[in-house]
This record gives sequence, structure tokens and C-alpha cells, in this order.
Amino acid sequence: MATMKAVQVNEAGGDFVLVQREIPEPGEREVLIKVEACGICHGDAGAKQGQFPGIKYPRVPGHEVVGVIEKCGEGVAGWEKGTRVGVGWSGGPCMKCSACSAGNYYDCEDSRVTGLSVDGGYAEYMLARASALVSIPDELASVDAAPLLCAGATTFSALKKSGALGGDLVAIHGIGGLGHLAIQYSNHLGFKTVALSRGREKESLARQLGAHAYIDTEASDAAQELQKLGGARVILCTAPNSKAIAGLINGLGMGGQIIAVAGGNDPLQVFTGQLFRGGRSIKGWHGERPGDAVKFSVLFNILPMIETFPLERAAEAFEKMMSAKVHFRSVLKIGS
Repeated sequence: MATMKAVQVNEAGGDFVLVQREIPEPGEREVLIKVEACGICHGDAGAKQGQFPGIKYPRVPGHEVVGVIEKCGEGVAGWEKGTRVGVGWSGGPCMKCSACSAGNYYDCEDSRVTGLSVDGGYAEYMLARASALVSIPDELASVDAAPLLCAGATTFSALKKSGALGGDLVAIHGIGGLGHLAIQYSNHLGFKTVALSRGREKESLARQLGAHAYIDTEASDAAQELQKLGGARVILCTAPNSKAIAGLINGLGMGGQIIAVAGGNDPLQVFTGQLFRGGRSIKGWHGERPGDAVKFSVLFNILPMIETFPLERAAEAFEKMMSAKVHFRSVLKIGS
């Protein structure tokens, strides 16, 4: 049996281990993907640290995967060998149960989570359900496309579904792996975009990415500054800092909402009176419909800023991502 290189975690809290595995065979409605690139995301910590319920080890992480279909299993329709595809957080509903038939994929007990409930893209090959596949246009290099399947999908869909209209004030809190994409999406969706970050170091970059204004959260009260601009319709929080998020609530305008797309471990302290004033709200959001983010990104030439690493350096790439020392997304370059 032919083998492949893969990086796996053998137990919760364990190290990344480079191993040789048998190349798997696709089952019914599955495809075998020859992986070309895999983005490294904070969600991969779920596999590394055992933060996903019922996870089985050993597990290969990775849910921002781009590659080429090597083989199709029985029952696969609409996809063929040689097609370049992507797979995001959702590893695909079964498409056979009543929930999937009705489009309620999250009610499917057999839905997969890439890199957590099934093996992901820290490997030369991986399996994916055909229902999870996204077509990757020729205009996108694989290493650029990979982060769009989670980081891009999360920030784009959060803004697209926020209810904000063209010309509305939208603030992006944090200019990192998520925030640098969110600024670009916000600008091209027609929002008056304000970037929020500590210090002046990232101001020039924020404006290059499309921000119309910049607020240094160390030098001023960001909520007050947002109110001077009329109050934000949306504040998209891309940094997992509960204290900072709480401090932004008063920067919301009438009917404004805070949308958190990065999870932290600290409790969020909110006074209900702050929410009553102007009908404000707070909600969390995860990525959906990665294909939409990919198409929008191609249309407006929105690209992630990345550092690439070979598969053998996955542990280093993960650590740089977790410590925010990467500029701005870590991507494993696995194939050509």
C-alpha cells in the first residue's frame, strides 16, 4: 500500500508528530484529495488540546485545505479527477438523511468537522465528502486560497449577514489573521470602515487594506471615538480579548451589534443597560459558505497575507500562529 507523510496529534495536549500513513481510499460519496496547501487556524487548537467533544486520536488537524482530486469514490457526482478543490471547517453533511434533504445540515448527526471529527489537511492526502467541496478558481494560488476557506469565510459571511447597508459605519477590531481580511471585505461591501488596533504601528497597513479611518485604542477611548463618527452599525471583533470587546459596546449606534468571530476563555462582562440603550446586541459567528468568500475574493482581488511553511515545520507554523508572531496567516505548502 502506498504511503504519505502526515502530521498528527496522538493525544490531547500532545505534540505534533510527523508520521508515515497509508494513503486512504475514498468511500461512498467521498473523494481523495492530493493536498497542495493547508492554512493553520486557531481552530486547530481543538485537535491539539482536545477541546472538541468526542475527538478520537490520533488525529490529523487542518481545515483550510486546497488540493486536487486524486480519486472519486462511488456515488460522487459533479466532481472529477484533476479538479482543484477546497475544504473548510465543515467536512460535509451526509446528504442522505432527512435533515440534509431539508437543508438543515447542522442537525445531521453524521456531519463532519474537518481536522477534528475526521482527519484534515496536515497531510499529503486527505479524504473529504463531495458535499464539502468548493471549487477553487485558476486565478487563486493554492496557498492564497487556503485561508479563505475559514478565516475568509468567517469574516466575509459575518459582515454579509450583519444587516449593515452600504455607507453604514463598520468597525473592525483587531488587525491580525482575521482582521486584515475583514477590512478588505468591509471596504468592498461598501461600508464606511474603521480599523481599531493598539498603537499606530498598523495604521498605514489598515488604510492600504481599505480602512477609511483608524482608531488607536491605547491613545483614546475607542467607544467615544466611534460615537463621534455617528456610532457603529457593526463592530466585528476579530481579537479574543473579552475586556476589550466589553469596552466597545458603547461605541455602537442605534440597533448596532457586536459580532465576535474569535473565541476567548475569559468571561465577557456586560451591563444589560448598555444593551437596552439603542437596542444593541452581541452575538458570535462562525464561517459558512466558503465558496461565496472565495468568489468575492477573486472578484475584488482580496488576498490574505501569509507565511508559508513545509509540512515538516507544522509545529513551528502552529506556534507562530498561536503567539500572533506570523504575518498574518500560517500556511503549509505541501504540494506544487
